[in-house]
Amino acid sequence: MTRTRSSRKAAPPAAPQPAAGEPLQLLTPGGEVTDPARLPDPETQRRLYRLMRRARHFDERAWVLYRTGRMGVFPPYGGMEASQVGTAAALTHDDWLFPTYRDTGAALTYGLPIPQTIAYWRTSPHGWAMPENLKILPFYIPIATQYPHAVGAALAEARRGTPNVAMAFIGDGGSSEGDFHEALNFAGALNAPCVFILQNNGWAISVPTRAQTRAQDLSRRADGYGIPGVRVDGNDVLATYVVTREAVERARRGEGPTLIETVTYRVKPHTVADDPSRYRSADDTAGWDEKDPVRRLQAFLLAQGHLTEAEDAALIREVEAEFEAALAEADAYPEPTPAEIVDHVFAEPTPALRRQRAELLAEEGQ
Repeated sequence: MTRTRSSRKAAPPAAPQPAAGEPLQLLTPGGEVTDPARLPDPETQRRLYRLMRRARHFDERAWVLYRTGRMGVFPPYGGMEASQVGTAAALTHDDWLFPTYRDTGAALTYGLPIPQTIAYWRTSPHGWAMPENLKILPFYIPIATQYPHAVGAALAEARRGTPNVAMAFIGDGGSSEGDFHEALNFAGALNAPCVFILQNNGWAISVPTRAQTRAQDLSRRADGYGIPGVRVDGNDVLATYVVTREAVERARRGEGPTLIETVTYRVKPHTVADDPSRYRSADDTAGWDEKDPVRRLQAFLLAQGHLTEAEDAALIREVEAEFEAALAEADAYPEPTPAEIVDHVFAEPTPALRRQRAELLAEEGQ
């Protein structure tokens, strides 16, 4: 079914949820519901739980694969599943996703196949080209460049008259980059259908948020560009999903962009090759295990009767089996050839790339 976008307004309306210091929370770490009327339905709750279990299992297995020489350096996201799943789950495959290097959980939620994801982090060409049926860009490292790219995609969708939106991720460190501010200004001025996700996990590699900025509420940076800013508990997947869904629907209606700060924590190292003990103490991470997003929703679903112990155990076995089958598929990919290094660089290869590819093919034939 073809969808159409309503006429765009010159100025975006008021924020769907004002930024006011403490992050919005629907489910506390202790399992208390703060606003029952805003909770998604039980089916959606179970879907979000499965997606978080799936994302966590990938993160845990990636560590093992790295340590056994079967995967390259990988940026873990364990403990941030609610922030990534709760946001990406609000999209459809007609929308765009612009992840950073740490957003494997969001990409898996969006639909990136596990075998291809494994291949990507193995630096294999089999993981370089994104599936044609998914509007997702590869994981890329330059900080905050995802934001202006997303604005461009969103404006292209608007010009085509579709109701599709673009979602882009950065971390707290990225909000200090020029691209962040330029993108928000650009999106606000042109009313682009964008949802900007700012994952405040407390660290920009080894620099704590408190050292890189005096701002204590990063969502308020949206105020300077006349767009809504929302601050949400990034370890509460229900709250994260609800505010993101509202922002996506708002963008679809032609009401412009939203900045969402998901307050979470990077409990894992910057990458699997990092040693965080060199720059942070046990006091820095104290208390974050109690805020574990997966266990929080698991306990809630069990207590509400939306999930049984047997169903939970079966779900975990299903997720494990899915990953092992995907790993076997990734292991069966043929070895790449040197010439493939110049593929998937440009949609139309440049003359220089054609020459380089021909030279590599000639060397392979020797």
